[in-house]
Amino acid sequence: MIVGICKETFPDERRVALIPDVARRLTELGLEVLVERGAGTGACISDSAYEEAGARLAGDRTEVFGAADVVVQVHSVGSNPETGHSDLALMRSGQVTIGFCDPLSSPEIAGKVGETGVTSFAMELLPRITRAQSMDALSSMATIAGYKAVLLAAEALPKMFPMFMTAAGTVKPAKVLVVGAGVAGLQAIATAKRLGAVVSGYDIRSAVKEQVESLGAKFVEVELNAGETEGKGGYAKAMTEEFYREQRELMAKVVSANDVVITTAAVPGKKAPLLVTTDMVKSMVPGSVVVDLAAERGGNCELTKPDEAVVEEGVTVLGPTNLPSTVPYHASQMYAKNIFTLLVHLVKDGVLELDMEDEITREMLLTHAGEVVQPRVRELLGLPETVSATEETAKDE
Repeated sequence: MIVGICKETFPDERRVALIPDVARRLTELGLEVLVERGAGTGACISDSAYEEAGARLAGDRTEVFGAADVVVQVHSVGSNPETGHSDLALMRSGQVTIGFCDPLSSPEIAGKVGETGVTSFAMELLPRITRAQSMDALSSMATIAGYKAVLLAAEALPKMFPMFMTAAGTVKPAKVLVVGAGVAGLQAIATAKRLGAVVSGYDIRSAVKEQVESLGAKFVEVELNAGETEGKGGYAKAMTEEFYREQRELMAKVVSANDVVITTAAVPGKKAPLLVTTDMVKSMVPGSVVVDLAAERGGNCELTKPDEAVVEEGVTVLGPTNLPSTVPYHASQMYAKNIFTLLVHLVKDGVLELDMEDEITREMLLTHAGEVVQPRVRELLGLPETVSATEETAKDE
């Protein structure tokens, strides 16, 4: 079986789906690895490094798609709307693709992929269960985003993060508020704390209070009649607009008391909730910074513009959309490990097997045999439920 790696075509993307060390491990398992020339350049990985690892080089992506049984990417077609559509013409029936597909936001693209006959797996649909943690690319990339968000804030803030006691007097530490205590939020809290800031964290899920406090931060208590706040897979649940309005009113004073606010609240497949209003930004001290990690989903801050710096009455609002790509070496290393673990899970004796009784396979499988098969995506497309293999067997009996 041949595993193919293409150069990423998503704008400014520097990551690569597999690194040489993982390519070597795949060859040791009896698989062939075919790499498009220049695929690893953005992540500071040379073509010769892949060759030394036992991989074979291909001249272009057409050759990769033409020869590979499995094509692994960071951005598959669905998550690469600007330049990814050209890959549809290269795909062939029976081929397998693995990568980020953004199917909950772009289900219609999943339908087009299904029409090619490709069997595709969406990395963002991995179920959040214990045995799948080593395959969780969303968490891997969120770790990097949380870390880098703090560095961006520190660079933009006209203050130092830590407290300094000098002959010229004492410099007070910066105050940082992180909104959302998922993987990105917790990493942001840890990084800001390591830099010496006074850190606080907020999340609608009170269950994460212990995690926030374990990192040395203060958990912000906001009394809200929230009800159930955790959705499937441990993600924050989408709440009503009335809930978010009440939340914004109670959070206004908290926001104005901080030098840096980092927002990370996002719900898969939905527009990001509005948490920081223009009035909140104006209430912050000039020089303060807001880093909105939900910019790609519409933003948690009312002033956010994707990949732009907006200044409102002296306060800078940053809306980065692809922070993992700015740390391409380690981002590629982490993503490649996620892909390797998934391939080991799926491939048996050199053949990819679809065990629909397995929760990981069943939830991640997006398209197969000419159609979209993932239940949530089928629902978004208005398609009827599929009949499982188990149900078919029960009928026959």
